[in-house]
Amino acid sequence: METEDLAGFRYIVVDESRGGLPPLLLLHKTGGDERELLPFAAAIAPGLPFIAVRGSVTEDGKLRFFRRLSPGVFDEDDLRRRVHGLAGFIEAVVLRHGLRRPIAVGLSNGANIALAMMMMHPRALCAAILLRPAPPFGQSPAVELQGLPILVVSGASDTIVPETDTVRLVNDLRERGAAVEIRSVEAGHRMTGADATAARSWLSALHIPAMGDPAA
Repeated sequence: METEDLAGFRYIVVDESRGGLPPLLLLHKTGGDERELLPFAAAIAPGLPFIAVRGSVTEDGKLRFFRRLSPGVFDEDDLRRRVHGLAGFIEAVVLRHGLRRPIAVGLSNGANIALAMMMMHPRALCAAILLRPAPPFGQSPAVELQGLPILVVSGASDTIVPETDTVRLVNDLRERGAAVEIRSVEAGHRMTGADATAARSWLSALHIPAMGDPAA
């Protein structure tokens, strides 16, 4: 698997599509890269196509998808710019490779930009698995998510994203019409095998019609 460049992002794509199913869009945590979630993708959906993306921001030598003003305080202006850039990349990559709108799989910082993208570009994704997400905006954009399937996996002992933030986030998504399922695993902010179990179970029950049209 070789890394390619497109629309300002470095990425890996593997198209092993079974019947035109959507790919997974893999979005790493702070300090990860485009290869970080490859084992996770193989564990939750072997054989499904995927697009693994490298964040284009560096903070203290670690890759991220958008900037922070300080630990736990997001630079919302930069976040909005990066979301527009990532949405443009998704549009370009699905056209280049003949894929459908993806299912985002994001961990921490990757989950946060996936969440922000759903609020700013609600048609960019067809579903999302968000591992340890935090509310990306102080005031979320007004958007109708129209039944968008979302799995939120929180860590029962997560000291970075407290339960109150997760509850606020889930309620916010549901108020906008998203079909949100929340699962808590016995973990902190780091991903564990329990996350793969939760994501695999949710994906197996997710109904997205298999279609050959990349724009479907």
